[in-house]
Amino acid sequence: MSAPAAAPTTLEVPVHCQMFLAFDYGTKRTGVATGNRITRSATPQTTINAEGDARFALIAQRLKEWQPDALVVGVPYHPDGAAHENTARALKFARQLRGRHGLPVFEVDERYSTTEAHSLGAKDADAASACIIMEQFLRSLP
Repeated sequence: MSAPAAAPTTLEVPVHCQMFLAFDYGTKRTGVATGNRITRSATPQTTINAEGDARFALIAQRLKEWQPDALVVGVPYHPDGAAHENTARALKFARQLRGRHGLPVFEVDERYSTTEAHSLGAKDADAASACIIMEQFLRSLP
């Protein structure tokens, strides 16, 4: 029996990366947030309600609008750190973003982000989760 997969650690983020777009991937909806290294602040954006190629077309529009230096993807894990079905989906989504857009993509352990978003009374839990993911990422930067 193998040990549970460890959550990825934050990679060293180049200093020139100042503006970020974060995603809380879901099979039907993908939460989006913008983030800024200088102010260390995150802002929720409108959730993308699309799947497959339609999702990627809407993401491409967001990238054109915001022109981020890098992307951040929340990757869910079980409380004990073990990977599950949605872990694999989020990692695949991160790989697809790298391949389609050629931007650095940083993965953030997003355990409990949706639960936290709901507990804060978020009207759009997906966008709020993306914002929590972004804030967590920004806190990890030196």
